[in-house]
Amino acid sequence: MPPRVRPVRGWRAATVAGTARESASARSIRLAVDGWPGHVAGQHIDVRLTAEDGYQATRSFSLSSAPGEAPQITVERVDDGEVSPYLVDVATDGDALEVMGPVGGYFVWQPGDDVPLLLLAGGSGIAPMRAIWRAARAHGTPVRLVYSARTADRVIFADELRSPNGPESTVHLTRERAAGFEHGRLRAEQLSALLRPGGVREPRLRAYVSGPTAFVEEAARGLIGAGLDADSLRTERFG
Repeated sequence: MPPRVRPVRGWRAATVAGTARESASARSIRLAVDGWPGHVAGQHIDVRLTAEDGYQATRSFSLSSAPGEAPQITVERVDDGEVSPYLVDVATDGDALEVMGPVGGYFVWQPGDDVPLLLLAGGSGIAPMRAIWRAARAHGTPVRLVYSARTADRVIFADELRSPNGPESTVHLTRERAAGFEHGRLRAEQLSALLRPGGVREPRLRAYVSGPTAFVEEAARGLIGAGLDADSLRTERFG
């Protein structure tokens, strides 16, 4: 069994150390954190912003960077949100904030846990998956990613998914048709086929499902219905 992951408590000062636009509505924020303890793929942090008048807002974000890399979050804008519009559209290098964590010991991957991985992500649920696939591939663990986004301009990490260094992946668009993408939501027969690459049931597969609640629940039901053992399934819901 992988070692137990212990959460790190207490707020730490941090600054924005770099940003990258990932889609029309998402941005990665690389952080420099005082005394950063390191993290495990799949963990998250709390981010706290403080306004000039002292008002504070706190939100949780998955780390999209692999262990050993600088801590990075990837944020999709929520138009009426208090935190995401600032991080996606305003934050710049040197801006100050605070972070707590890393946190999480369930939706994680660590070396030694080397069965083949199936990653199912919806929307911004791809953020922790990037940390997981980068960590797993570095250790030679087979990874297959299926990602669902609304439209092509909302596909996060599109360049990395197309690169030779990305995971084996399929991207589904639910609200438009575009060349190079599958169309529509994942169906039960597609989920069943994912458990049987080449027509042969993979006996030791582990699945991670992350995204909006409805996406996660539907995908989890489909995988269990197709024969995946519940102990081999990890889920994380966004919103």
